Amino acid sequence: MIAVDTSTLVAFLAGDPGRDVEALDLAFAQSQALLPPVVVTEALSAANAPARLRDLLAGLPMLALTDGYWDRAGSLRRRILAKGHRAALADTLIAQVCIDHEVPLLTRDADFKHFAKVGGLALV
Repeated sequence: MIAVDTSTLVAFLAGDPGRDVEALDLAFAQSQALLPPVVVTEALSAANAPARLRDLLAGLPMLALTDGYWDRAGSLRRRILAKGHRAALADTLIAQVCIDHEVPLLTRDADFKHFAKVGGLALV
């Protein structure tokens, strides 16, 4: 199982090339793709979101938030910011739900490398 970040999902829907897009295509074919809840919000809030996006997202299982999630996310973001790295709130929330479920994240967003280094996020 892998969690899908908005950056890879957008690239996939646009038909962009890339190893992440190929991995996502394979994950879809094998029913191995999962969604962090924040990715649903990010994807559906885009002004240019394709019409088929809602159907695609509805067909994917979503990672559940577990007890203590918000505290752990705040702590994770604080640790990354303390190291002088960028830690967008949405990225933090995506990273934390993946860490909680021990699910690697498929992304093309380089900012997640800080979550991997500091917080133990597994990246595909």
